Amino acid sequence: MSTGPGTPSAPAPDAHRSPSALKPRKSSMFSSLSVRNYRLFFLGQVVSNTGTWMQRIAQDWLVLSLTGSATAVGITTALQFLPMLLFGLYGGVLVDRLPKRRTLLVTQSSMAATGIALAVLTLTGHVQVWHVYLAAFAVGLATVVDNPARQSFVSEMVGPDQLQNAVSLNSANFQSARLIGPAVAGLMITGVGTGWAFLANGLSFVAPITGLLLMRARELYVVERAPRGKGQLREGLRYVAGRPELIWTIVLAGFVSTFGFNFPVYLSAFADDVFHAGAGSYSLFNTLMAVGSLAGALLAARRGTARMRVLVAGAVAFGAMEIVAALAPSLWLFALLMAPIGMFGMTVNVTANSSIQMATDPVMRGRVMALYMMVFMGGAPLGAPIAGWITDAYGVRAGLAVGGAITAAAAAVIALVLARVGGLRLSVGWDHGHPRVRFVPRERLAAAV
Repeated sequence: MSTGPGTPSAPAPDAHRSPSALKPRKSSMFSSLSVRNYRLFFLGQVVSNTGTWMQRIAQDWLVLSLTGSATAVGITTALQFLPMLLFGLYGGVLVDRLPKRRTLLVTQSSMAATGIALAVLTLTGHVQVWHVYLAAFAVGLATVVDNPARQSFVSEMVGPDQLQNAVSLNSANFQSARLIGPAVAGLMITGVGTGWAFLANGLSFVAPITGLLLMRARELYVVERAPRGKGQLREGLRYVAGRPELIWTIVLAGFVSTFGFNFPVYLSAFADDVFHAGAGSYSLFNTLMAVGSLAGALLAARRGTARMRVLVAGAVAFGAMEIVAALAPSLWLFALLMAPIGMFGMTVNVTANSSIQMATDPVMRGRVMALYMMVFMGGAPLGAPIAGWITDAYGVRAGLAVGGAITAAAAAVIALVLARVGGLRLSVGWDHGHPRVRFVPRERLAAAV
């Protein structure tokens, strides 16, 4: 929310229009960086995301060093994600009520304070495992508000025309940090200790906070804030339930996250049990997937529009590639498949995120994005035990193949549902000697017959 006069926001899409009906716009890969406010935000996030990845690695290493228990590491991770599962929807309500730039200043400052406090405790030798648990839970609580606020604030910085590009660049930003942060954290932990990694993360928040303070309020797109009132959470859920293009996109994202994104379970098992290659191969798998994810985010930025058919096709391709990877006979073929899997997975993530934002009334955006993030982020913790059970009972190849099959099948079913709701039918034909499969209005198909 702007704190001063600004450009009016674009009207929300018509309730009966889906993201696929939005007119495509040509866009360069980095076009949204021409917007000064978004450029400040992006540069701040480059630094902060790198620090966040550093803290994740240092946090797990510290807990393991203090306890010698992998279970304790799992508890730390669970405590960081638990607040989003419990309070995510209420965070969305708050985001719709509050000015987003000021809200982000508070949440980013609180996460900086948490990192610095953990650094002080570690560097002075007073840290105990419950301190790490408390810090992880505190970061999780801040994320409940910070996540939907950051997601919905993008549209206020760049407007509707550049939204797809900006969301894609945000994902590319995060994936770049995913490549750099763990490597820097490993060097810092080995060289000077975990406490300095925590301190680096705490100080990294100076960059996004400075960027937020330097933004020009008059250049933000003014968005109406929801007034304080009763029943706003139910109002948000009813809003999503009444919009097929929203509810089914969120459902598809939930299927992909729950059944397709269980890579901590699958990749470690492939490295150890299938290929007997150890930790180096596990790291290679994750690195190649991150490279593919970065490529997927940049390609999405270049497309400049969010189409439902891209979302569905990306989900089908993602599931299909997982099935192919499950059957890979050699380590190097499996490793090479990680790049397209990461690319298609990121295509689903970016397209779902941007299409939901573009199809949502600005006054509801915080609640809708909170629901989307809760489903997407909460899917993996729910799906991991299922993936683990299938892997233990039938082998990791079966686990990965089943996850891919469920993801692809869910995408195909949801495509048919959306086609039916939108009055579309499947058209199969030939275009310049090539097969063409697409959805067309029923009237057009009837006229062709």
